[in-house]
Amino acid sequence: MALRKTGLTRRGFLRTAAGAGAAFAAPMIVPGRALGLNGAIAASERVTLAGLGIGPRGSYVLGCFMDEPVVQFTAIADVRRDRREQTRQRAEEKYGPGVSMYRDFREMLDRQDIDAVLIATGDRWHTPAAVCAARAGKDVYCEKPCSMTIDESQALAETFERHGRIYQAGTQRRSVENFQFAAGLCHNGKLGKLTAVHANTRHPATSHDWLPSQPEPSQDEVDWDLWLGPAPWRPFNRRYVDGGWRGFFDFHGGGILEWGAHTVDLANWAGTRDEKMPVRYEPTESGCVCTYGDGLKLVMRDQNWMGLGTCSVRFEGEDGWVETGDSGRLELSSGRLRGEQRKFDEIGTSAVSHVKNFLESVRTRKPAHSNADVVARSHIICHAAYIAWQLGRPLDFNPEKVEFVNDNEANRMRSRALRAPWRI
Repeated sequence: MALRKTGLTRRGFLRTAAGAGAAFAAPMIVPGRALGLNGAIAASERVTLAGLGIGPRGSYVLGCFMDEPVVQFTAIADVRRDRREQTRQRAEEKYGPGVSMYRDFREMLDRQDIDAVLIATGDRWHTPAAVCAARAGKDVYCEKPCSMTIDESQALAETFERHGRIYQAGTQRRSVENFQFAAGLCHNGKLGKLTAVHANTRHPATSHDWLPSQPEPSQDEVDWDLWLGPAPWRPFNRRYVDGGWRGFFDFHGGGILEWGAHTVDLANWAGTRDEKMPVRYEPTESGCVCTYGDGLKLVMRDQNWMGLGTCSVRFEGEDGWVETGDSGRLELSSGRLRGEQRKFDEIGTSAVSHVKNFLESVRTRKPAHSNADVVARSHIICHAAYIAWQLGRPLDFNPEKVEFVNDNEANRMRSRALRAPWRI
């Protein structure tokens, strides 16, 4: 039985065992490093981290983790042999020999010495893998988008609450100062009563086509069946495996979800403190206008931004507005507001502060900035908007029941069938 499932953490067990052993054990010499002497992190205080699906973005985030002295990277699971080997080589250059490789992530999750998992697979795997990790007693840092459907979003939040695990979505802008400053203007009433929050999204369309079949490699080189996982079976094509799966409906949630995972999340945080969801969704040519019960508008659009960087947001109130993006720069409606701002050095694409926040949450057991409940709500908003866009008509939504009002067709689109044997 895992120690975590008994309510006793690994660190707590080590401390308890050490205390009990002191009364009975013979004297022994313990290395200073293990005790945390001379500036080292004691073994009982380290976060042992494993990785799942470490591609380009995952490699960057892994670097942020490895820069933290408290982290010990110990295992990599990936369906691609080359990425398994590259990640192990990189980790062993820092930590020395002993980093394990797995083709099937379930074998890695069985290990009781792993505290947390970095999940950076394709979107189709984010919720199923995170749910498996939580059930195995692991804390999770998962890249976004965090779910493929409304039902997956709900399952994600419910699972992490039930198992008491820490979850951090890779929506790192929550931890970047210029976005925090902009949201703070809303929360502190500096903009007056809010009237609209705008989220920079991409065009929603996806393709239902397949790429042509190519000869399937050996399972050790690329485990194609495991790569597909819960997604529908499709013939192998190397382009999928090399990152070209985006834009295909089987594997991707469309442009609203792709960037809305960041920007709709920020807009809902600024506009409602993560407490509400819109009740009406009206599709536009390339986005959606959503209305909350109190009349606040959430505008998802891909054009007419001020050039402040990718993933821009704009918050408007009766007394002023603010717009910002990944450049870290802000535009504000008045000199009064501009007088409050200061220089922000970290840009929105950086995950450094977000990783630090996750590790602090692992230590304190307090919710992370982008916890499962927060991102479930913002992702449900994105999914509902995409459903309205696909159907080409306005939809009314009941946030309490998490269902569309009197629309069976829309409600059927809240979920997707998972390919056996995968389930949530």
